Amino acid sequence: MKKLFCTALLLLSSTCFAQSTDVKAVTEAVENMRLAMLSGEKTSLDKVGLPSLSYGHSNGKIQNNAEFVDAIVTGESRFQTLNFSGQTVQVDGDVAIVRHTLEAKTHDNGKPAGEVKIGVMLVMEKDSAGQWKLLARQAYKLPQQ
Repeated sequence: MKKLFCTALLLLSSTCFAQSTDVKAVTEAVENMRLAMLSGEKTSLDKVGLPSLSYGHSNGKIQNNAEFVDAIVTGESRFQTLNFSGQTVQVDGDVAIVRHTLEAKTHDNGKPAGEVKIGVMLVMEKDSAGQWKLLARQAYKLPQQ
């Protein structure tokens, strides 16, 4: 009985360690995405998403990976500030669900400066190299309080 208990405890602790390692890696990948979106640097943005990325905006616009990168690089979407708060990360194997509130000051090309506060859900997937990449993103309007 003692041996069975110790084996179960060992398996549980190794699973928890792997889970916390993945949560940390996903959190770092999301932070790298935030910094890439803020900088607008193409080389950094190209590292964020998978080729099959589906990027949904709160206004209903959907972009693929190339469109997401291009919109930021060209200034179609430009962030002066970009902060994520209230973030949660749930890992299930090679997939993670991330939720947070996005708050930003924007100044998109041809538009006046603005501010945005929206909810965001990200789906991250671990690629064959073990890197967490953005597979899907959906922004949504937060409830009025």
